[in-house]
Amino acid sequence: MNDAPLDPLTALRPWEAPEVTSWGRLPMNAVDRRSGAVPLDGDWRFQLLPAPDAPLGEVWSSSYVPGVWTMQGTPDLPQYLNIRMPFAEFPPGVPAASPTGVYERSVDVPAEWAGRRIVLQVGAAESVLMVHVDGRPVGISKDSHLAAEFDLTGLVRPGERATVRLTVVKWSDASHIEDQDQWWHGGITRSVLLYAVDRLHLADVTVRARRDGDLLVECRVRDAGGALPRGWYVSGELDGHLLTQDTEFDRSNAEDERVSDFLGEARLRAAVPDVRTWNAETPELYGLTVRLHRADGTVADTSRHRVGFRDVEIAGRDLLVNGERVFIRGVNRHDFHPLTGRTVTRDDMRADLVLLKRFGFNAIRTAHYPNDPALYDLADELGFYVVDEADIESHDHAHEIADDPRYLGAFVDRVARMVLRDKNHPSVIVWSLGNESDYGANHDAAAGWVRRHDPTRPVQYEGAAKRGWADPDLASDIACPMYAPLEECLAHALSGTQTKPLVQCEYSHAMGNSNGTLADHWAAIEATPGLQGGFIWEFWDHGILQRVNDGRPAGRGGAGLYGNGVAAPGHRWAYGGDFGETDHDGAFIADGVVFPDRTPKPVMFEHREIAAPVRIDSFRHEGVVLSNHQHFRGLEWLSGEWELSLADGDTLTAPAELPALRPGETAAVPLPFVVPEEGGEAWLTLRVTTAGDEPWAPRGTVVCLPQVRLRAALPPAHTRVPDGTVEVDEDGLLVHPLLTAAPTLSLWRAPTDNDALGGMADRWRDWGLEAPVREVVSVRRSPGRVAVVSDYRCAGGTVRHEQVITAMDGGLIVDESAELPEVLHDVARVGTVFETVAGLDLLEWFGQGPWESYPDRAAGAPVGHHRLPVDELFTPYLRPQESGGRHGVRRFTLSAPDATGLAVRLDRARQVSVTRHRAADLAAVAHPDELVPRAGCVVHIDAAHRGLGTASCGPDTFASYLVSAGVHRWSWTLRVL
Repeated sequence: MNDAPLDPLTALRPWEAPEVTSWGRLPMNAVDRRSGAVPLDGDWRFQLLPAPDAPLGEVWSSSYVPGVWTMQGTPDLPQYLNIRMPFAEFPPGVPAASPTGVYERSVDVPAEWAGRRIVLQVGAAESVLMVHVDGRPVGISKDSHLAAEFDLTGLVRPGERATVRLTVVKWSDASHIEDQDQWWHGGITRSVLLYAVDRLHLADVTVRARRDGDLLVECRVRDAGGALPRGWYVSGELDGHLLTQDTEFDRSNAEDERVSDFLGEARLRAAVPDVRTWNAETPELYGLTVRLHRADGTVADTSRHRVGFRDVEIAGRDLLVNGERVFIRGVNRHDFHPLTGRTVTRDDMRADLVLLKRFGFNAIRTAHYPNDPALYDLADELGFYVVDEADIESHDHAHEIADDPRYLGAFVDRVARMVLRDKNHPSVIVWSLGNESDYGANHDAAAGWVRRHDPTRPVQYEGAAKRGWADPDLASDIACPMYAPLEECLAHALSGTQTKPLVQCEYSHAMGNSNGTLADHWAAIEATPGLQGGFIWEFWDHGILQRVNDGRPAGRGGAGLYGNGVAAPGHRWAYGGDFGETDHDGAFIADGVVFPDRTPKPVMFEHREIAAPVRIDSFRHEGVVLSNHQHFRGLEWLSGEWELSLADGDTLTAPAELPALRPGETAAVPLPFVVPEEGGEAWLTLRVTTAGDEPWAPRGTVVCLPQVRLRAALPPAHTRVPDGTVEVDEDGLLVHPLLTAAPTLSLWRAPTDNDALGGMADRWRDWGLEAPVREVVSVRRSPGRVAVVSDYRCAGGTVRHEQVITAMDGGLIVDESAELPEVLHDVARVGTVFETVAGLDLLEWFGQGPWESYPDRAAGAPVGHHRLPVDELFTPYLRPQESGGRHGVRRFTLSAPDATGLAVRLDRARQVSVTRHRAADLAAVAHPDELVPRAGCVVHIDAAHRGLGTASCGPDTFASYLVSAGVHRWSWTLRVL
């Protein structure tokens, strides 16, 4: 029998009491406490218990803080679910078996802290944190993504050693409102530190800096000791210039000079002449230092801030920054790392934002919780608009919880603490009440608190907005739907009833080979008043680096990351189900615009061109028209170079002098080249780079590649007079020395994630397009020519295929047609597939590139002369699928190192792919490391290829990008090099 006294924190059972949001936790504030703090990161003694009320064992292991135990060798492994909870209990219930981590370490309290207030800060812990010092209870905190602070002044002695114990309970009533689309983990995910301040100290600092240069700094001073000394005061400096004090301390809370926990207030003001305003393009920051002085003038406390002067407002249906209607080119971002799970360093976050900046993004939604505090500092510095989102998502039980009064305190607490922490960041332009939690009284209460505390920013919440995009009485100042079809957005903007800005909180779901029609969306957004952009879902593929030999996470000491999207040898990127869990949502966790190692996916190049600050608007005989598509900045920070690509010639270059254009202005620029009046296709590209070093890019970094066609292609000049012989086998299949598989009809692709989740893949399989049966109808031979008619029979009907092969000009011309019956109204592709001999390892082509592109995702791939090794053409999506295609290809060669090989010329720009894998190879495996590359090349030439769309979560591609029934015709030539 255990006779140990009952621990009061355990007796409270906070893991199943939603009314308990904290106990003993200090109020949130925006004071900077990093200077002089004692960091407690590193190895802690650790035990993983089966339940929060289970007794401690005799044996301790170790766990690194910050970090999650699910990535550090424990039997409790990561689990991925999108909507469903990982347990069956109804809120606020939780399973009796709830992994509980107990962290313990000794702390030497500095002797010089004698007489000061000593505070423990735990950066984040999920989902319930209980704190003890030397066995005595200190406090409780919930909210897995905000810091918790506890006053240890009466519990520790300066100059002596104390034992700190942090108990973290994984499953709790709070888990029901942290049901976000991410891996479930457990642990202490952000840094732990100990700091000291005077008993009379800065309790909070609120900075409000307007674009006209008006600065107001509101300071709160708290006395934990109960004494209110006379003569103390607050001062402030902005870049070395003193601020004026608007008021003395407000002593209205004090009935006499000795009060309990006194709270005083003071205001500082300044009017900054010729102020440099903050925006995402020119993120100008000023240094602010706030000091609390004792009566003798010595400094008792200091807080430092970086101030950005800017205004945010909504005027009608426009979201304005500094009076300008800005486009929100955003992405949703989780705190994620493939080796550490939820823990990210400042360098990690800087790398995230630098990459986004280089690809034209200017906004971040902190999905679906406040991100690490360093992210906001970096967003201020580098220039991002931030939608700051509270740690609330009750997806599985959203309807029940939205109006549940037991969760009212949690909703308000989480939103309020986020605002109190992040209110001084100029990058934060919108507060979000959370995500996918239905809409109820709890949201209205939280919105009311925000609007009272911070009227300088709008509030948004998709759950409220979806009740009515124009309803003024709902708790969202912005219409912020997710995955709304473009036609619905356009209809709303043109209806005459729109009352709020429309900025999609999520759109263009980036799962696998995706983001089709992104350019179409932005063409409509830029042309339609009332539409202002949105946030792509999402930044990362959340693949965890996993050792293949034992299936465990690689962890902090895992193999290095390659940086090309491919996991290190002996490893793979794990997604749902890869850690042995039976209840999971598979690869839905892999839906980012970058791979787990931060390698950009092809869509990033698409976005870069869509967001280009410089555009070529039109071509005239004497020149081109350039325009500045920025909101605040001229073109002086950019430099350019002209590139002229001729279809049958070289690429010419010439320096470009960019005109001095203010935002929105255009100018005609003369052509840098004399283009021959006759000849083939000609394309003019402006290679725009940074003229000098930017905080996010060194000089010479490519910013965009706007392009215009100067001359159209000439029609094919083949006379089709046979000259030579054509060899086919008894089935009418071409026999060629460089081909190991003859050209045949292809109607199917390895399903993309959009195909699979959107239902198209099942339909194609039901139709039998994966492996139709070829039956030869006729083979007609004549001198230098063979005409073959075949039927490709499948459950969806019969496709008649005609192939005429003519020998001429030292090669072959292949003319093809395919007639699809009406039932096959939407197929993946219609075209030709063949396979080559080994050794043809280099692809050179004239067309769009060099990046992967598809019919509805081709804006980021300029037309030109490109070359890549065949092995670099494949895109290693976490779940293998159709990939590696190049759109708009006019001709290509496949060659060996000795320059021998084959050359293909197409009748017009077509979709082409060259990889080491058949479509069936890709569809048969779950991870790229399971693929066995073929020695030769698998080549697809498509007469038509279906667009990608975003149907895994959102709209499918547009009708104009579908491959329909009817007759499709195409032709191509094949020559030996």
